[in-house]
Amino acid sequence: MIMISRALRSGATPLLLVVPALLAGTGTAAAHHMMDGQMPQTFVQGLLSGLGHPVIGFDHLAFIIAVGLAAGLVGRSLVLPAAFVLATIAGVLVHMAAIDLPLAEVVIALSVIIAGGLIVSETELPAGAWAVLFAIAGLFHGYAYGESIIGAEPAPLYAYFIGFAVIQFAVASLAMMLTNPKAAAVPASLTARMVGAGIVGVGFSAIGAQLFG
Repeated sequence: MIMISRALRSGATPLLLVVPALLAGTGTAAAHHMMDGQMPQTFVQGLLSGLGHPVIGFDHLAFIIAVGLAAGLVGRSLVLPAAFVLATIAGVLVHMAAIDLPLAEVVIALSVIIAGGLIVSETELPAGAWAVLFAIAGLFHGYAYGESIIGAEPAPLYAYFIGFAVIQFAVASLAMMLTNPKAAAVPASLTARMVGAGIVGVGFSAIGAQLFG
């Protein structure tokens, strides 16, 4: 309890408060749409949709946070977030090519559980192993993103790519800052494990919604 109290007094507080909110609201954003399910028609609408989609989808947001934490734990490199973002772009393109990725939402939920579990257990993986995990998961996350943009005109489509690439990279970069030993009053590994536990919870909530919802 003392360690948790210290964590809540640290600079990690904002993100630690976000994770329980994710757990509480997982079911409320299942559609993952910024435009009320409507196809973006303009560049601005495409940009807003791209910026919002990875954030209002709580399973996606939890995984992006996990990407940032993992990147920080292996050396605070932006290479891993970049690899994930590129994989999500590839996933959208796969969806646009009408290639089916079966059980995409279940795989996404499992990816959240796995990533969070690895962080909580402090499993030491080389950067290459994390990159493979993020590339595979990113393909499925991007495939899910593509559902809301299939059939859009070029302008909103390109804006959508820009939006979701920027927001994912930004969120992962912010999460990575939690692993900076100078940024908090508690060890970075403890902060990562606490947030990782919340991420695991989001994953179980998401997979429960898919299997039993």
